[in-house]
Amino acid sequence: MFFFRLVFFALATAAAVAEDHAVAIAIHGGAGTLERVAMDPDKESQYRRFLEELVSDGHDQLTEGHPGLDVVVNIIQKMEASPLFNAGRGAVLTWEGNHELDASIMHGGTLDAGAVAGVTTVRSPIALARSVMESSPHVMLSREGAEEFALEQGYEVIDPSYFDTDTSRKALEDFRNDSQANALADTAHKFGTVGVVVLDAQGHLSAGTSTGGMTGKRWGRIGDSPVIGAGTYADDRSCAVSATGHGEFFIRYAVAHDICARVRYAGASLAEAANAVVQGELVQAGALGGVIAMNPAGEIVFSFNTPNMIRAGIDTKGNKQVALFGDE
Repeated sequence: MFFFRLVFFALATAAAVAEDHAVAIAIHGGAGTLERVAMDPDKESQYRRFLEELVSDGHDQLTEGHPGLDVVVNIIQKMEASPLFNAGRGAVLTWEGNHELDASIMHGGTLDAGAVAGVTTVRSPIALARSVMESSPHVMLSREGAEEFALEQGYEVIDPSYFDTDTSRKALEDFRNDSQANALADTAHKFGTVGVVVLDAQGHLSAGTSTGGMTGKRWGRIGDSPVIGAGTYADDRSCAVSATGHGEFFIRYAVAHDICARVRYAGASLAEAANAVVQGELVQAGALGGVIAMNPAGEIVFSFNTPNMIRAGIDTKGNKQVALFGDE
């Protein structure tokens, strides 16, 4: 009898250890051309404090055993509610002066994914993306269809003015006052997309991304953020990625999936894969942006080819990083 109890205890202990997987989290708030000397000190302090709170909160949730998808949504929702970022409340404006919001989410264990594009009356696009994943047979819904689905799911309809900020209005005004060609070239370098990747206590990777897109975008333009494999990807066999940058290029180069494919099939390290794509492929294409990436061991990589990327992370050893610029 003692032997069987000992075996049972050993199996139970092993199961408990398996469930208590080391956790990690990484966050980004966009990449861009802003130099350190050009950022207002008060705004810099706001970013650093907020990132510190976000990454600590997310890590605490993971440590308590919350599923990765929950943490991804919870943290991105906080960023969507902040005017500091180009997502949710701080979203940029289209040429016509409207907001069209995109988001996506993916679970690395099941490869389930959900995305929405061009929504205008949903407070949290990332939450709706998760609903698409879990409560519909589809992966991506867009515009009126996505909002009809949101109604059926019980989401509150909000006035689009909720997303307005003085900053986004000024950015559109400047865009319109410049020649369109110059404005497009300049605005393409200002990215405030938000994203989160995590490794949860169950050993699963998850990733999510949310954005307002590009200032002055037209004709229902959709960037990489809601495109699975471009702006978001997660696979327990390789890595999880959330991207920020010039979406057209990130779509063409399938950036998020390419990084994970290099890890899975070519045996590249996470840093090698991320840098080969971001510092290699994208630079050669003339594209600016960056990624946060994480592998199943909880290793975190921040790779960007711009002067700054707003970012934070806590790895499986508890090492914390909060940074805004490339020299940090």
